[in-house]
Amino acid sequence: MTFTIWQALLVGLWAAFCFAGQIWGNYTNRALFISFGVGLILGDLKTAVIFGATAELAFMGFGVGPGGSTPPNPLGPGIVGTIMAVSMDKLSPSAALTLSYPFAIIVPFVITFIFTINSSSMEMAKKAILEGKYRKFNLLSNFTLWGFMLFAFIFGIVATLSTSALQAFVNAIPIWLMNGLTVAGGLLPAVGFALILSTMIKKEYIPAIILGYVCVAYLKMPVIGLAFVGAVLAFNNYFNGGKKTSDADQNNDGGGIEDGI
Repeated sequence: MTFTIWQALLVGLWAAFCFAGQIWGNYTNRALFISFGVGLILGDLKTAVIFGATAELAFMGFGVGPGGSTPPNPLGPGIVGTIMAVSMDKLSPSAALTLSYPFAIIVPFVITFIFTINSSSMEMAKKAILEGKYRKFNLLSNFTLWGFMLFAFIFGIVATLSTSALQAFVNAIPIWLMNGLTVAGGLLPAVGFALILSTMIKKEYIPAIILGYVCVAYLKMPVIGLAFVGAVLAFNNYFNGGKKTSDADQNNDGGGIEDGI
């Protein structure tokens, strides 16, 4: 399957808009959101959303950067992985995630490079506003944003127009290796959740983890059902936690009056 130049341009524009979320501070640069738009443009929304959901499960954890490290970026798999999943029928979403994951490692290097070449732009912008050159200030203060969008735009176009090369590369992979890549891709969401738990796990959450395991492993509960169970636990903790805090405040106030403090 090949795509037209107009589709490549639209994918590039969509990639630029999504990647701008790195500066805007919103959630446009997420695997599921990126895949959704690419699927609409390329005409296979179902496959794109399935791949995006698979990648999103992994990047929920990969977005947590241990220490000062830069985590993998979902732009690469969101664009390249979705294109691979949509254009190649024999490629599973898990295998597409594995094959496109190296791009998630490359993008942070590009981000660092853009930040580096623009390291002096803020000082220049400060000088421009002191001189009353407001148009120059506006350009310089948004220089990093334009750099991000330009990179993503070119990345989206090249990835879309390189579908034939990607297909040739995938067809050259032996069946046994493809099966291994599929298994590895299926493990990535589990690794992502493990990274989340490693940073936020507390002893209070252990009963919920055990309950989730029992629901899936023994009760064969689907994901939607498990989500409702999690919502019930969340609401229970929210309302009971607020009640306990209120009761504690009342007790403290009462004790203060009795003690004369």
